[in-house]
Amino acid sequence: MKIYIVDDDVSIIKMVEEIILDSELGEIIGTCSSSLTALDEICLLKPDILIVDLLMPELDGISLVERFKRVCPDSKCIMVSQVSSKKIVGDAYEKGITFFISKPVNKKEIRQVIKNLTDQIILESNFKKIKQVLSFEELPIRSKTTHHTTHLGQDLEKKFRMVFSRLGILGEVGCDDILKLCMHMIDTNGQGSTLKLKDLSEQLSENPKAMEQRIRRTVNKGLSNIANLGIEDYLNETYVKYSNTLFDFDQVRLEMESIRGKKGTGGKINIKKFLDNLILIVEEM
Repeated sequence: MKIYIVDDDVSIIKMVEEIILDSELGEIIGTCSSSLTALDEICLLKPDILIVDLLMPELDGISLVERFKRVCPDSKCIMVSQVSSKKIVGDAYEKGITFFISKPVNKKEIRQVIKNLTDQIILESNFKKIKQVLSFEELPIRSKTTHHTTHLGQDLEKKFRMVFSRLGILGEVGCDDILKLCMHMIDTNGQGSTLKLKDLSEQLSENPKAMEQRIRRTVNKGLSNIANLGIEDYLNETYVKYSNTLFDFDQVRLEMESIRGKKGTGGKINIKKFLDNLILIVEEM
């Protein structure tokens, strides 16, 4: 990973830099104590991960991230600050922060967050490559998916159920429907990924409406479970891995707020994103 650090406290920069280098988490492509200077550099260098302080003169961290994300929407941003205001933290997430870490900096926390973000970046990058293949190749990843379905079908099913277990939805009736949909999409080389859930259900079930409802209930349950994990421990490996891949992170955060009683309505699910990324996660296991 290419990593850039912005903090007006040089000692913090050196501390974070040492953690990254000692743990071999990535390449430090730049550091800066001036937020305005850093903005020009990061937009040019386009780091995979930006680590930025919240309170800085000239340009605060939230404004810096907001402008940076316009240029590099796929980059991940970690904000480090002593500020604990929930409103400010919430605003930071809305502007594009992926994780918020409180000062004083904890070596274990920094290391774990960067490792988890690295996994997310790799997963998202591979997913984009697969989508490009499906869009432009006449026979996309045929041999791979055929190999899975004809020789490793049982192993693939076990992997799907392992993810279901991590999401806490293994006992839900909709899991069999989700599995059926995913295996169909793999068998057809991803062609089903362009169809709506309703259309897929009509192809695979005599009662498509019931199938669709079971799937939505199950995925909603998964969203709720992930949100609860984040409330208990936002460094939880399952929460970090799936909150921004199988679900939209903003929607997970809304679900968390709803569980805490701060919002009347919870987060929403994106079935297409859930299915596409679920297949990708399983094929990489």
